[in-house]
Amino acid sequence: MYARRRHVYFWMMGACLALFVGAWAVVRLFSMPVAIGMCVVAMVIPPIAAMAANRRGPEDRWWDDPSGDPKSDEWWDELDGKKRRE
Repeated sequence: MYARRRHVYFWMMGACLALFVGAWAVVRLFSMPVAIGMCVVAMVIPPIAAMAANRRGPEDRWWDDPSGDPKSDEWWDELDGKKRRE
């Protein structure tokens, strides 16, 4: 699951970089408004890529991991109705 999210992140950031470089290296020679539009699209991609990379999926069980604080873990186990491990 982490590898998939990492691949999505790198593909999106690669597309962002390609849009910026393509806009100012090639497209600006033909149409400045299109180059600016490409940069606006590229500007939106990094926050979306970060959200996609940090999204937790339904298979992620992060809430079941113990915190390391025995008192806090005991309190959460009591709230969740779990039996304490002896």
